Parts: sequence; structure tokens; C-alpha cells
Amino acid sequence: MQTDLRGRDLIGDLDFSKEEVETVLDVAWDLKRKRALGESHAYLRDKVLAMLFFFSSTRTRGSFEAGMAQLGGHAAFIESRTTQIAHGDTETEMGEIFGRYFDGIAIRHVDWGTGNRYLNLVAKSSREPVLNMQCEIYHPFQCLADLMTIMEKKGRDLRRRKVVVSWAYASSYLKPISVPQSLILQLPRFGMDVVLAHPPEFKLMPEIMEQAQEQARKYNAGFEVVDDMEAAFKDADVVYAKSWGPLLTTNDPTEGKAIQDKYKHWITDARKVALAKPDTIYMHPLPADRDVEVTSEVMDGPNSVVFDQAENRLHAQKAVMALTMR
Repeated sequence: MQTDLRGRDLIGDLDFSKEEVETVLDVAWDLKRKRALGESHAYLRDKVLAMLFFFSSTRTRGSFEAGMAQLGGHAAFIESRTTQIAHGDTETEMGEIFGRYFDGIAIRHVDWGTGNRYLNLVAKSSREPVLNMQCEIYHPFQCLADLMTIMEKKGRDLRRRKVVVSWAYASSYLKPISVPQSLILQLPRFGMDVVLAHPPEFKLMPEIMEQAQEQARKYNAGFEVVDDMEAAFKDADVVYAKSWGPLLTTNDPTEGKAIQDKYKHWITDARKVALAKPDTIYMHPLPADRDVEVTSEVMDGPNSVVFDQAENRLHAQKAVMALTMR
């Protein structure tokens, strides 16, 4: 167990070593047990977390806010448009001032080419840890919850388990690519054989792909990229299928929507899930476009673990906050 996480930022998935991630998971399971038993675990009494949102949220805001309360502290919800950011407060001001007011700064900023840079600049100026609630490159807390869920369903030893990270069609906006990027960075570290499936226009960032391949080599895990959803699903232990925008092809909403609409058949349905192993688990970070991105039959079916996955956001985030903000 690693015990030196106090004051550490978590912005990218590789900011914590594999051993540090294992520590986070150990603490998360302990906190989940305490929550189930009604045991007090006010490790952050009198601590306050700033939650700065540039992008809307359901699970992220709810889980961070509830988590801080359960840890004995308080979370302050701050919508960026209600601040003076538009009138001159730069990343330096936000880091310096919020780092003095608060004991941690959590930020969600997914604007393409802007969000990750913003988080890192705030962190550079903050005396307190900065936590990434999602940027355009990474979604580390979602990935920690995903890893926690997979281990709960498949055991702690994930070597040679096949996980499919697949694009799926959605009719709504061009969603960030941060979830699949975090998954392909983190899961190979635990020995999982990752198959990334997407149409040609939906590539991920080249530098992230290189890092994912490097992690796969380091931990003797498989890493493969295919352009066939059904072929990818075959014999999978985990099916993680969600939409993301063709942001490396275009970030124009109209052009991107036209590209997306060519692939409406990339829906997660019972026929495709049947290609995976009988005990496969279906995962999605939510919100999902029901009966467009995934059928209700699958989302509400016996293979789905989406609500366990959503719950684990709470426990994984509490673990990181307890370890970094004390």
C-alpha cells in the first residue's frame, strides 16, 4: 500500500502509479463497507472542496458532493458562468485564490483543446490538490470506478480478461473522447486484453494510443484496434460501448453529426451482446441514449452493471479525496 498521496493532483490517469491505484481501490472498498454498515468515516472533517463546473453533470456533481458530506466535509458547487472567469480571473487567480480558500479543487472542463490545459495551469498555481472531474483528454475518476466494478464482478486478477472498448452511435451531441482514452490507458496496467473498436473517423489521440500500447507491453497485456463492432464483441468478458465524437476528424457539430449518422447500426443490442461470453458484463458511464446507443433490453438486462458502476463513482472518489486532501 502506498501512503504518500497527500497533496497529490489527479489530472491524468497515469498520474498515479499502478500501486497507487491499487491503494485507492483498497480504500474505496473499505469506505464502501463502512457506508453499507453505517459506520462514520469523517476523515475530512472541516475540509472544503471547490467543484468548478464548465460542463453540466448528474453523477459527477452528485457523487462528489455526497462523498464530501459523508467524509465529514463540504463541497461547494461553482458553475463557471456564475464566477468572474469571463471578466479576468485567469487560471493563476483561480489556483492561487481557491487554493487558499479550499482544501481541494475539482474541475470539469471538456472544451476541446482547452480543458486539460486549464486544469494543469490551475494546478500549477494551487497549493492544494487539483482533481480532474473530466477534461477533453481524461476522465480518471470514471475509470477508477469502472476498474473497481470490473474487479467486483470478475475478481482482482484480471489478467487475460478481454475487455471491449467500443464506439456506439448516439443521436445527441458530439461526446468527449476522454472515457475511452482513460480506459485504454488504465486497464492494460491490470493485465486486461483491450480491444478498441470504432469506425475510421472516430480515432483517439495518437499520443494516448502510444501510451496505451506502452502500458500493454509493460504489463504483458493485449491491445488491438478493429473497425467491426460485432467482431470485437466475440468472447468478451467486458463490453464497454459508448459514443464519442469524431473530434480528431472534425469538431464542427454539423459535420460531426453527419459522420455519426452513417453508423446508426453501431448499437449495443442483445444480438451483439450474445456474441460475448454468457457472463459478460455490459458497462456504460451514463447518460446513455436509450434504444439508440444501447437497447433498453441490454441496459436493464442481466448483463448490465451500469448502476453498480455509477455507485462506485462515489466510493472511488471518496477514496482519492480522503488520501489527497487530509
